[in-house]
Amino acid sequence: MSLRKSHELHQRRFSRNVGVGLTLAAFIVIIFGLTIVKVSGTDFNLATQEVRN
Repeated sequence: MSLRKSHELHQRRFSRNVGVGLTLAAFIVIIFGLTIVKVSGTDFNLATQEVRN
């Protein structure tokens, strides 16, 4: 427990760190989503050919 008031520099640094953390989390979610789509491997060209036949 700190008895001193935190400096304005620490508040700005904390908000910057939160922004970087959220950006990193969004990037990880996008990469994870792309990986899931690629691994699922649904070939939409074959699916449309089956519907036409």
